[in-house]
Amino acid sequence: MFGVRHHLQQEFPEFLNNISTLKNNNPDFADLLTQYDITDKKIYGIERQMRPVPDYYVGDLKKERVNLKDRIYIMLKRSSS
Repeated sequence: MFGVRHHLQQEFPEFLNNISTLKNNNPDFADLLTQYDITDKKIYGIERQMRPVPDYYVGDLKKERVNLKDRIYIMLKRSSS
């Protein structure tokens, strides 16, 4: 979606408790959450403000967000097992 924040609580509602627990107890997970949030905010800002940036820049940011989301999901799945 264009100009919409992708909050992990909405992306992974089944892992709400795990997100909170890992965030507080796992520094690597907390770092991933921070990186994800920063990347998501950049994308949102660009899309909402219609800032002129090269297409490859936005594409790279979106790829990074997907990569971070995948890594977060893997950690969440492992913690719920």
